[in-house]
Amino acid sequence: MPIKFFSRLSQNYIEILEDDEYYDITIEVGNDPNVKIFRAHMIILCYRSPFLRRILASNKKNNDGILAHIKFSNISPETF
Repeated sequence: MPIKFFSRLSQNYIEILEDDEYYDITIEVGNDPNVKIFRAHMIILCYRSPFLRRILASNKKNNDGILAHIKFSNISPETF
């Protein structure tokens, strides 16, 4: 495949990571007062992290449109 295709594909992935509209999961990390909520795309997390894939397998998006939400209070926002 041409280099141009991979360059555009990489750019698309960057755009997905910066997307604030089409995310389907929120991840809350840290403890009060140091808490941060990240918005993400479950499909990318599942394919990039076996750990998150196991966690997300039991916490999928509900059919009623409510976003999936997971919390890691033992991880600081900076580390995550």
